[in-house]
Amino acid sequence: MADMHIANELKKITDIGFLDIEIDPQLDLFREIERLKNQKKAVLLAHYYQEPDIQDVADFTGDSLGLAQQAAKTDADMIVFAGVHFMAETAKILNPNKKILLPDLKAGCSLADSAPVGLFSQFKSRYPDHIVISYINCSAEIKALSDIICTSSNAQAVIESVPEYQPIIFAPDKNLGAFLNKKTGRNMVLWNGACMVHEIFSLEKITRLKIRHPDAKLIAHPECEEAVLRSADFIGSTTQLLKFAIKDDAMKYIVATETGILHQMEKSAPHKTFIPAPPNNSCACNDCPHMKLNTLEKLYLCMEYEVPEIVMDEQLRLAALKPIERMLEISRKAGLVG
Repeated sequence: MADMHIANELKKITDIGFLDIEIDPQLDLFREIERLKNQKKAVLLAHYYQEPDIQDVADFTGDSLGLAQQAAKTDADMIVFAGVHFMAETAKILNPNKKILLPDLKAGCSLADSAPVGLFSQFKSRYPDHIVISYINCSAEIKALSDIICTSSNAQAVIESVPEYQPIIFAPDKNLGAFLNKKTGRNMVLWNGACMVHEIFSLEKITRLKIRHPDAKLIAHPECEEAVLRSADFIGSTTQLLKFAIKDDAMKYIVATETGILHQMEKSAPHKTFIPAPPNNSCACNDCPHMKLNTLEKLYLCMEYEVPEIVMDEQLRLAALKPIERMLEISRKAGLVG
């Protein structure tokens, strides 16, 4: 009977994603997650854009580069990835023999979705002499069509590792690609994709905010649109924004990226003020709705029942592994840590 109950619970989770499972409200989820990590020899990786409780219970919190590096070197039996689908996929690509869990399989990515593999394959065929550098925010299928993967932390180093005479396709983020073209002096062909969060910032509202806070510096992620980047005092990856905010002399910052990073900024520099950059409407659109699908409750259930699990075709995994390994090697040589 116990086995049948477990089977029914697992089916319920698979079918409806934990919605029907009740958790005792008295349960200390922080303690239970720590217990499960020890019991199952699991490591919990969390992106900076996750809710604060998840960041606080994680073994490692970082950006896409840092998380990929941690996934590549962990000796844990199980990797629980509090992030979005492409991040958990990357962990599986790097760890075929480990169980990779994602608290909510619906936690996707608008940027990854903007590059359907069929359309991108046709696009690539138009430029047979180009190599493909793809931002890590893409599906395993797009990675398999790429020559090198990059993150916002190492993108410049990756591009500069390619000889100047070699033409490049950059996908899927057009804003990051345009920023990198200016930064490196290249003329990469850009796929027309973008992140819904980083495109929503209102330059007009940011300008008004700067007038109200003339001592505040605007710091922005390179996925933002060019108009926002032109106004920024500093542009960098999530980790680079965090490090800048900690070390810089200013006491106030307007932060143009997903609001999850403010938790780490406030923890690392509690004497400073961090203001989320406003979107161009009244909703909380600078919160990534996909990232925020993961909750502490889903994380606990995911670890308790060991589902949802990321599975992948081995041929696809091997094809996607090569460009990721090239990225990690370039990052090692450049001394880059996410």
